[in-house]
Amino acid sequence: MPTPSLAVLPIRRLTLRDLTACADLSEDRGWPREEHKWGLLLTAGKGYGIDDPHGGLVTACVVTEYGPYSEPDLGAIGMVLVAERHARQGIGRRLMRHVLSAMGTTPLTLHATPYGRPLYEELGFKLTGRVEMLQGHFTPGGPAPMVSTRAATAEDLATILRLDEEVLGTDRTHLITRVPAFADQLRVAEESGRIIGYAAAWPNMNTHVVGPLIARDTETAQALLTSLAAGTDRPLRTDIDVRHEELRAWATERGLAPVGLNSVMTFGIPELPGDWSRRFAPLTVAAL
Repeated sequence: MPTPSLAVLPIRRLTLRDLTACADLSEDRGWPREEHKWGLLLTAGKGYGIDDPHGGLVTACVVTEYGPYSEPDLGAIGMVLVAERHARQGIGRRLMRHVLSAMGTTPLTLHATPYGRPLYEELGFKLTGRVEMLQGHFTPGGPAPMVSTRAATAEDLATILRLDEEVLGTDRTHLITRVPAFADQLRVAEESGRIIGYAAAWPNMNTHVVGPLIARDTETAQALLTSLAAGTDRPLRTDIDVRHEELRAWATERGLAPVGLNSVMTFGIPELPGDWSRRFAPLTVAAL
């Protein structure tokens, strides 16, 4: 039988049962398999994909919605992938148009690689910022942080959720409540018994990714990052908003080398909501 045209293959919702196929697709494009991250995204978000008649997936992506369940006020698109053998045939464009239609009037955001940015600009996404990926073994040094940090407890979760919504400008409860089980470390920064920041370190292949990183100021962010680094022997990776120049320079001095820039893009809103000055790093560039 002839192979059906890619243009007529149906786009369907992905579930956790598709995790291995999604990881295979990542590997096909030279990305890490990132099964741990795929598991989070497929349960906290909505996956979309096209099945390959010969097995596996032709393409996939995940949309994580925030705000009221019935009427989200923001959606983050991530993990947009097309199998190498089907690249440059308009499949990614078709999948993205499907997602835009499915999301209706909901504002959207994504982190674009230099390779993907032209497609998103064609679809109407606008550049609103950049994040720099840093990675390496953290080397302690310099003055000891003056901000106090400790491991988060179950009693802290309600406060963390309130702080997160205040800083992000949208409710991420369904995502953040998964972080304690998803991450190897979750820590808070305190001042006079009041939580002024929080951060997590979660396993991704051979690294620990630091994110989210929410902090009152740069000093608090440094204290949280330092405390997370003390709890692991793995290299750290994080994606820092380029406007946080002081933290980026400090992290570089501590051994985290720049490895790439991604563009923050939005659709339907001029910029992301919330307070960028306290939003240092996302949970993952595939979500928010």
